[in-house]
Amino acid sequence: MSAVSTPAPTPREMSGPVMGMVLFVASEAMFFAAFFGGYFTIKANAKVWPPPGVPHLEIGIATLLTVILVSSSVVIQLCLRAIRRGKQRLAVTLLGVTIAMGVVFLLLQLYDYSQLGFGVKDGAFGTLFYMMTGIHMAHVFGGVVFLALVFGQAMGGMVTPSNHDSLAAGAIYWDFVDVIWILLFTTFYLLTPR
Repeated sequence: MSAVSTPAPTPREMSGPVMGMVLFVASEAMFFAAFFGGYFTIKANAKVWPPPGVPHLEIGIATLLTVILVSSSVVIQLCLRAIRRGKQRLAVTLLGVTIAMGVVFLLLQLYDYSQLGFGVKDGAFGTLFYMMTGIHMAHVFGGVVFLALVFGQAMGGMVTPSNHDSLAAGAIYWDFVDVIWILLFTTFYLLTPR
């Protein structure tokens, strides 16, 4: 008796929207790498870092921002898993939670900015801090808008277990802004002497 062999499943090709997002994220990663390279070069050549007169960054709100953003990445991954398993209602709910967490992150970061005792004009540290965190904040805002558009698609029934490329692309982007925030948090709040 001969065994019947079943053909191996063919791997699914990456869709155009997902590939486009991967390439976009790769280009943005290089963009942020240039900023981090500039920051560490300036820091290495400074006699004192941060420069005198720049108040120390408080870690409390930044830690809360980190928890919110990391948690939102977990939620978007659960959302993606839910849609792949056909749980559309759960996926829409989790996507809404991710968007809400992104909005909370933005509002809390604006509040944190209002509490800092230095500005862009206060030397290289202030300029780099606001430029790098501000550009990240713009990316989070863009992510919230993108996910809100996907949410609209999901509410209209256009995001399904067999057609969820826009959600997958949004999840890739959202995880990217999360990783960048972790690097920013580490650089400015953990590695900067207090």
